[in-house]
Amino acid sequence: MSKLPSCKMKILNVLLFILVTGNIIFSQSSGIDNTIPIPNNAQLAWQNAAMGVLFDYDLHVFDNKKYNQQRERISPVPDYQVFNPDKLNTDQWIQTAKAMGAKFALLTVTHETGFALYQSDVNPYCLKALKWRDGKGDIVLDFVNSCRKYGIKPGLYIGIRWNSFFGVHNFVVQGKGKFRENRQAYYNHMVEEMVKELCTRYGDLFEIWFDGGADSPERGAPDVLPIVKKYQPNALFYHNSQLAEARWGGSETGTVPYPCWGTFPYPSTDGLLYPEIVKNQFALLKHGDPDGKYWMPAMSDAPLRGFNGRHEWFWEPGDEEHIFPLANLVDMYYKSVGRNSTLILGLTPDPTGLLPPPDVKRLKEFGAEIERRFSSPIVITEGKGRKIEIKFATTTRINQVSIREGIERGQRIRKFVLEGRSGGKWAGILEGTCIGHKFIRTFPAVKVDKIRLRITDAIGEPEIKNLSIYYFISNQ
Repeated sequence: MSKLPSCKMKILNVLLFILVTGNIIFSQSSGIDNTIPIPNNAQLAWQNAAMGVLFDYDLHVFDNKKYNQQRERISPVPDYQVFNPDKLNTDQWIQTAKAMGAKFALLTVTHETGFALYQSDVNPYCLKALKWRDGKGDIVLDFVNSCRKYGIKPGLYIGIRWNSFFGVHNFVVQGKGKFRENRQAYYNHMVEEMVKELCTRYGDLFEIWFDGGADSPERGAPDVLPIVKKYQPNALFYHNSQLAEARWGGSETGTVPYPCWGTFPYPSTDGLLYPEIVKNQFALLKHGDPDGKYWMPAMSDAPLRGFNGRHEWFWEPGDEEHIFPLANLVDMYYKSVGRNSTLILGLTPDPTGLLPPPDVKRLKEFGAEIERRFSSPIVITEGKGRKIEIKFATTTRINQVSIREGIERGQRIRKFVLEGRSGGKWAGILEGTCIGHKFIRTFPAVKVDKIRLRITDAIGEPEIKNLSIYYFISNQ
């Protein structure tokens, strides 16, 4: 079969994006027609969740060595029977995530070794091959069951870009001629069937994350998008060259710069198709585009053990000193969730199958501190239009604001200012551009008897779903 010209293929990709997401509408506002992108249900749920975790687990956790990505991508693990988490307890994982404040959790079903943490009928390199639990273990099933037990939404992380066992590097099976072509066809079919297994065996999934993307069939990669959309239509798809329902925020620091818009100019984040994406150190991924035609909110991801020069997503021996201090995690929250981004922290079960005690302790401290800072607002209100005012019963000290836009109708606000009144005079407290799902900012404490939020620039009618004012004493 002859291939379509690249320009026609791009058009088809865009049409597919619109078909499966439905996230472009025409909105009538203030008598002016505006094309305003809006989130689909999966994107809206993902943004409303605000915080999630990624549990990183693979064969090399058990070798008692420092993780070396270049080595792991090309070198099969000498003995996969080393995998033996004799105290595995996914309930403990999920209870810790819940204490942190996470609303969803993801599990690395496969990573760079290619080993699958479930009972696959198409991939022999999986838990069926182990002596552990007599070859009957299914960590994906344990994980999903624990998520549902504790009210956390489960999702899966599937690595298909690298596979040291099958000799796959950057989606391509290594080799030459028919030998490589036949093995590539086998690998692609295996991956597609694995994705079908994962999408049909474990109930509704919240997100399906392909490690480093999933490329697309027109470049010879497995064709996974139709499978996910058929069997998990409510899951957030992240991502391939055809579609990204969320975008990487441009770094693995757990933060995004301000402003960070929820819209993007392209339907995917493929830097080969759209070279503008990789320019200026991924500036477009970091900031988004207020005039972008596609709803594509940003993810801020970071490993919990990423402090002081380290950046470890998987457990390693003697690495506890690199757990982020509480103050750093709180700062991360403000610079991710507070900047219209969803925060995902990477967590590392150890060789016994448990989250280590220092990690558990820090995550519980993090959750408690966020709860302390945001659980008791002085006042909460909402409203539509260009101005919202709140009058206090008496002069009140404030030092933090959280603003949430009605993103169900799109991101409409372009500029705003928060002002406070004291002694009968109004004065500016702060100003900004992007609000989106959430804008959080602290400021030097001021005493006011009234505050007002003024929208100074917007497309269409602004809608504030939540305006919360706080005063808290920092423990940091």
